[in-house]
Amino acid sequence: MRFTRLRLSNFKPYGDVDVGFRDGVTVIHGLNGSGKSSLLEACFFALYGSKALPGTLGDIIRNGEDDASIELWFTHEGVDYSIERQLRRSGERVSTSKCVLEGDDGSGEPISRDGARAVRNFVTDLLRMDAEAFVNCAYVRQGEVNKLINATPQQRQDMIDDLLQLGMLETYRDRAGQARLGVEDVLTAARGSLETITDQIEDKESQNLHSRLNERETDRTEIEDKISHYEDQQSEAESTLEDAEDVLSEYEDHQAEIEELAAEIEEMEAEISRAASTKEDLGTERREARQKREELELDLTDHVAETELATASAEAIADRKATVVDRQEELGEEIADLRVKATGFENQAENLEATADDLDTQAETAETAAEEAESEAEEAETAAEDAETKRDELADEQSTLRARFEGTSVEVGEATAHRKQLQERRQELGERVAETNATLDSVRESLSEAEELLAEGNCPTCGQPVEDAPHVTGIDEKRERIEALEATAEERREKRSDVDDQLATATELVEAESKLSDLNTERERLADRIETHRETAKQKREAAEEKRSETETKREEAAERREAAEQKREEAVDTREEIDAATERRAEITEAIERLETITEMQSEIDKLSTTIDRLTERRESLAERNEERRNWLADKRDQRDELREAFDESTVEDARADKQRAENYLDNVGDELATLRANRDELQNAIGGIKADIKQLETLREEHSEIGNRVDRLESVHEETEQLEAMYGELRTELRRRNVESLERMLNETFDLVYGNDAYSHIELDGQYELTVYQKDDQPLEPEQLSGGERALFNLSLRCAIYRLLAEGIEGSAPTPPLILDEPTVFLDSGHVGRLVDLVEEMRGFGVRQILIVSHDDELVGAADELITVEKNPTTNQSTVSQTDEADLAILGQVGDD
Repeated sequence: MRFTRLRLSNFKPYGDVDVGFRDGVTVIHGLNGSGKSSLLEACFFALYGSKALPGTLGDIIRNGEDDASIELWFTHEGVDYSIERQLRRSGERVSTSKCVLEGDDGSGEPISRDGARAVRNFVTDLLRMDAEAFVNCAYVRQGEVNKLINATPQQRQDMIDDLLQLGMLETYRDRAGQARLGVEDVLTAARGSLETITDQIEDKESQNLHSRLNERETDRTEIEDKISHYEDQQSEAESTLEDAEDVLSEYEDHQAEIEELAAEIEEMEAEISRAASTKEDLGTERREARQKREELELDLTDHVAETELATASAEAIADRKATVVDRQEELGEEIADLRVKATGFENQAENLEATADDLDTQAETAETAAEEAESEAEEAETAAEDAETKRDELADEQSTLRARFEGTSVEVGEATAHRKQLQERRQELGERVAETNATLDSVRESLSEAEELLAEGNCPTCGQPVEDAPHVTGIDEKRERIEALEATAEERREKRSDVDDQLATATELVEAESKLSDLNTERERLADRIETHRETAKQKREAAEEKRSETETKREEAAERREAAEQKREEAVDTREEIDAATERRAEITEAIERLETITEMQSEIDKLSTTIDRLTERRESLAERNEERRNWLADKRDQRDELREAFDESTVEDARADKQRAENYLDNVGDELATLRANRDELQNAIGGIKADIKQLETLREEHSEIGNRVDRLESVHEETEQLEAMYGELRTELRRRNVESLERMLNETFDLVYGNDAYSHIELDGQYELTVYQKDDQPLEPEQLSGGERALFNLSLRCAIYRLLAEGIEGSAPTPPLILDEPTVFLDSGHVGRLVDLVEEMRGFGVRQILIVSHDDELVGAADELITVEKNPTTNQSTVSQTDEADLAILGQVGDD
């Protein structure tokens, strides 16, 4: 990846600037504070937006301007891209008004991304690094040259792992671990269920269900056998009782027959005596029967007249009765249908009434919801008012903070830049103090040597005897120079102290400025909250109105349901009236049927009377004959009575009475015993049913146990797989990190040999935890912190370059990387170490780094440049300008310098 062009408008100290970047080494040169670093910050900001800023968007727009734009053109893997970002100031707020990336997908198809987040995500995916990784890999920012050496091994490890995308393996390992924990939870639950079911199975098995079932069934069989035995005995006793009762009954029948014969004999004797009078009675009865028959015939004629019968024949009556009965049945069915219909109407009325009650309940619920929504709307309105009060309080606090800037030369929004200028000034004064102290130490050392030589009698300049030496007065000059240097150092320390005081004030202003920004953000958040609360209040009021409307609708529907219920009740009443009418018609038909039956009965009675009259006539005619027969029959009856008296033995009767008593006693007792046995049998049957249910439950538990056991086996398999997956990701990351360490150590030593090959250091070791150790020629180990300031800075630059090479070459092949960017790498380097930095830059070119960008005010680095970008700031307008010098011009400048 290479930068090709940068165009700025109102970005920090720049008005309108257009800079081109070429392959090779480009040095951005200029005085401190001229704006050199801002060019690289603009490139970084173009790629990653606000994520690349140490401050806020407000720090970007040039003072006095309301708009700024940054355009960056770059190539990546042979494809050209451009990014344009535009910023706009509105009051105290600065926002991105435009952010667009354009390019193609490598096949000629155009690519476009719109929006700050979309562009940042695209660049992150394209370069396979976010803003932090970009800084850790390629962009050594000013003041961060010692970042890696000062970092802990863990921080250094995380930086390098993230650059090489190994952090994703940790993410995958974490996900696998989370999956394993999830499986463990499910597996634990399943094992718990399995254990519970196992306990239940053991509990059931410990109850010996099958043995108990066999015992209960055996007991039931024994009881059933007893019941069967007692039932057989009961049947036998009943048979004995029946036989005894038959004997006794027969005896009683014979006795009754004897008594009856005696009575008949007596009656016969009386009847014979009554025969004559009976004949007269029969004559009277026959006359009465004839009279009654005549009356019935008259009544029959009247009843037939009340019917629709043409004749009173039995066939006609039967036909008419069948017709009326059919009609009666039809009316019965009609009444049944009407009752069902009436019941349906009544049920519908009840259902409608219940629905109306439900609707009333829903209406009350909706009304309650409306009141709650109204209450919530009032709460939201109150919250909005509270937020407005808080926003006003924040505005007052902002006014107080802005007041801190009054009486100073710093405007709100310039505090960070002002502090940065003071920091640069303080750094510059520090360097001058250090230079003065170094010179002072050197002069003091020279004076001390001169005084020692002078004391020995030798010239402090040439070492010859001091007598008549022309250079003895040089000691006084050194002393005067020391006094002047001490005064200069004191003056510079005082200036640095003044700058420190100014820095303290500037820091307070920066904090106030940051607080202003935070308060502004909080006010914006409160404004959003106010809008949200008011929108909530509006929505809740609308919801309350909807609920009130729903309440009215539900109540109207309830009224409609009750009205419909009343209508159904009226229909039920009408149907009940129809039932009453049909019942009355059915009663009339029933009367007609009864009338027909009465006619039939009267006809039958008339027939009986006719038969009776005939019979009475016959009886009168035969009475005389029968009296004679009775006399003969009376003699026979007397013979029969005598025979019956001799037919039964008294002992047989007594035995029958005893058998009956025993059978009755046994039957009384056996009934209670059978009831007890049957109750015991029922209890056993219930117990058997319970045991069978337990056995069935045991079988179900065993099936469930098998199913859950299979599930536990599957979960254990999945758990083992997730453990293996988690371990695999960890092992893979460890292996790749080991290979990273090996490659990084090799590349670091290659760079180290170039930079320190002729010094007292032999090599560097990098262990698996990214701990760094420097070894001297005598194999004495040193921590990097033990190196001098310049050596430590150069060591860190070597480490950063090695990491860059590692990322560029990759583990399995080359990978595209951004330009190598060094911002003020010589801050902590003396002239000798600057030369080694030049060697390091040349080495990186030799390793194939196509584009190296260096920001420096050091003239020695210009000689290593293929292109020189010079930045100058107008002290009057405080605006920076850029001029470019290519390789040919640099060559000419080099010749002029040599001349």
